[in-house]
Amino acid sequence: MTKNSNLIGLFFASISIFLWGITFVCTKYLLRSFSSYEILLLRFVLAYLALWISKPHWLRLSSKKQELYFALAGLSGVTAYQFMENMAISYTSASNVSVIVSICPMFTALFMQIFFKEKHLTVFFNIGFLLAIFGVALVSFNGVVEFHLNPKGDFLALGSALCWGVYSLCVAKINRLGLESILVTRRIFHWALLFMLPIGIFSLLRHGGSLPSEINNISVILDPAFNKSRFANPLNWLNLGFLGLGASAFCFAAWNIACEKLGTVRATVGIYLIPVVTIIFAFFALGEKISLMGAVGAVLTIAGLFVSEIKKK
Repeated sequence: MTKNSNLIGLFFASISIFLWGITFVCTKYLLRSFSSYEILLLRFVLAYLALWISKPHWLRLSSKKQELYFALAGLSGVTAYQFMENMAISYTSASNVSVIVSICPMFTALFMQIFFKEKHLTVFFNIGFLLAIFGVALVSFNGVVEFHLNPKGDFLALGSALCWGVYSLCVAKINRLGLESILVTRRIFHWALLFMLPIGIFSLLRHGGSLPSEINNISVILDPAFNKSRFANPLNWLNLGFLGLGASAFCFAAWNIACEKLGTVRATVGIYLIPVVTIIFAFFALGEKISLMGAVGAVLTIAGLFVSEIKKK
């Protein structure tokens, strides 16, 4: 790996992690007017359209096996990951979800070792993983010492982390095809949106779209006055634009480049830092306090990331 390639990978990974770290704040604002499913769908429709505008060319694949990798990436890394994470938050605390989802670098390393025979589960990687997870736990709870297990929500969060591991494996396979990142990302979103549709139809019929408590039936969703008010709000469009264009269209394409330049496992280890970015951004944007526990957690998380990078000579 050349030094230039390494720097490019670190650049795109850092931007992606930073933007993903502040998506929580945007989603939190949008949940006042939209259901979690509506946010997910609108976000990736915007991203898909933006990628078409930026690169209006068809991606031609040579085999059905290659198409399968894209379909599995869209299902695991976008539809299933986001859906299970949102479901998990409805059953357990956001702190629990944040900690459990941060296990995904371990799943990624495990899958890459099994399927690609790459040796990632070293002593330093495991020590770094333990340090980072402990740090993420401190960051996520940020001074709140209560911890409640909820098997249903916690297993959904674990499933979400597992899905990202599968997505990382698919991205590693796709990157070996030597295709353009924008076209790759758009094809993944194409499959993700197809997989979202049956989930949305089922959710609407059963729960009225899993809407906030004050918006609890389908008739409200279809009410023109209600839709006019929420779609006329410029802040809603600003947050949707950030999630769709920044955190989805740009970040997923950038993340694919980072995985190609750095290696999938090395890039994925950076996901440890997402809760750290969230807590810092929430401090400046929302005025949320950072406790001593949160600060120590941030230091441990960063230390764990660096320890994970140590290689035996």
